[in-house]
Amino acid sequence: MSAVLVTGGTGKTGKALVQVLRTAGVRTRVASRNPDAAGPEAIRFDWNDPTTYGPALGGTDRVFLLPPVESVDPLPLVEPFLRQARRAGVRRLVMLGSALVLPNAPSAVEMAARVRAQPGGVVLRASGFMQNFLRPHPLAEHIHRHGEIRTAAGDGKLGWVDARDIAASAAALLADLGVDARSDYLITGPHGMSYPQAAQIITAQTGRQVRVEQITEKEQAAAYHASGMPTDFAAALAAVERGIKEGREEQVSTAVLELTGRPPRAFSEFVSDHAYEWTQ
Repeated sequence: MSAVLVTGGTGKTGKALVQVLRTAGVRTRVASRNPDAAGPEAIRFDWNDPTTYGPALGGTDRVFLLPPVESVDPLPLVEPFLRQARRAGVRRLVMLGSALVLPNAPSAVEMAARVRAQPGGVVLRASGFMQNFLRPHPLAEHIHRHGEIRTAAGDGKLGWVDARDIAASAAALLADLGVDARSDYLITGPHGMSYPQAAQIITAQTGRQVRVEQITEKEQAAAYHASGMPTDFAAALAAVERGIKEGREEQVSTAVLELTGRPPRAFSEFVSDHAYEWTQ
């Protein structure tokens, strides 16, 4: 029996994807380091334990691939998995990549190329997640505690996208193998938005006063590291804000509409759906 394997199935995108697929009647297996807490049809999967790859892939013909998080060099772990997926006869493999290119992380670009070379390989290059404004992300934690967004991105804009729209886009590709697919999609929200604009929307819709403090890239890297991120990843993530500030990340696409038949959610709708996060 065919099925979809969802790696990262308990994360913000994976969890939403599992729900969409199961609602559509698609057999779905959740890959998790802790399968006992991941619900039905869950199986142990750990990027650091290649012996878990084969059992997770068994009986599946489609895969949602979430690479190792908080890593500037994911390819050494992902490459053996891709080889096993090919041997297992996986017919479609959809990887969640990033539209934001981390500096000093060339293997992420190579990894995307390897995925596109797989049979049925598709890369979803997602822009910044709106869910970063929700706890436990460091951005959201600082808003909750201090009513403040600290950023090195200035007034630069990003095509923020709701993880639910990423999940819906992935589901459209994974639920039906008959759907024609390109090998690459840029996944964004409906328009670019800066951090000051985000603060204004949260304040206007929830009544919670949110201000913006402009900090340096070095200060941002230190803050990310203090939140628990590895040093090299924290520095790379902070450096992305330089690209945003310089206008290099203001990309908007129509891919969500193309794949799902409906436009992506705007940030104002996202804030309305999660208003309790800022009013507690």
